[in-house]
Amino acid sequence: MEIPLELPGEEILYQILHFIAPISAGLRKQLSEYLKRESFAKKHVLVRPGEVARKIYFIREGFARAYYHDADGREHTTWFMGPGDFMISVYSFFTQQPAAEKVELLADSQLLSITWDQLQSLYAEHPEFNFHGRIITQKYYIQSEERAVLLRTKKPAERYRMLLAQYPQLLQQASLGQIASFLSITQETLSRIRAAPLN
Repeated sequence: MEIPLELPGEEILYQILHFIAPISAGLRKQLSEYLKRESFAKKHVLVRPGEVARKIYFIREGFARAYYHDADGREHTTWFMGPGDFMISVYSFFTQQPAAEKVELLADSQLLSITWDQLQSLYAEHPEFNFHGRIITQKYYIQSEERAVLLRTKKPAERYRMLLAQYPQLLQQASLGQIASFLSITQETLSRIRAAPLN
């Protein structure tokens, strides 16, 4: 679904939810009361390792990534998210346990947020909202599985092209090192891929 991003942030969110299934006036009213507009500068960290992710975010404007460091200190980017995406530290938010990853903004960002407690209240008071939650969760679970398959079955150049197709603005938002770590290749390999002529 193509959502016109020139709309106010709340309206973009409501259109996405309505596309999944109509939302009642009561649900929209309570959601409007809960939603918080937040603005952060580039490099702001939303969640750090060891912290519990208390909020889920909707990206109105901006770009973000999650990453962790392995035992040898190497950095591994686990996801990128852009305008129109929902963003959380998945394990930490849904279990309310400490996060193992860091969630960082790669650009000045305009976000909408809602807390874990508020989300549970919406699910309890508006049972139809559980369907929206299931479809959104399903979408991102599928994306995670697609990435796992991509890393196992596609050549690095294919992985790179598919990532750019998903996020055309990526090269303006993320460093080559961050992109390489997401693709599980070295920065040198990524540089060779970028320098090679397109087939």
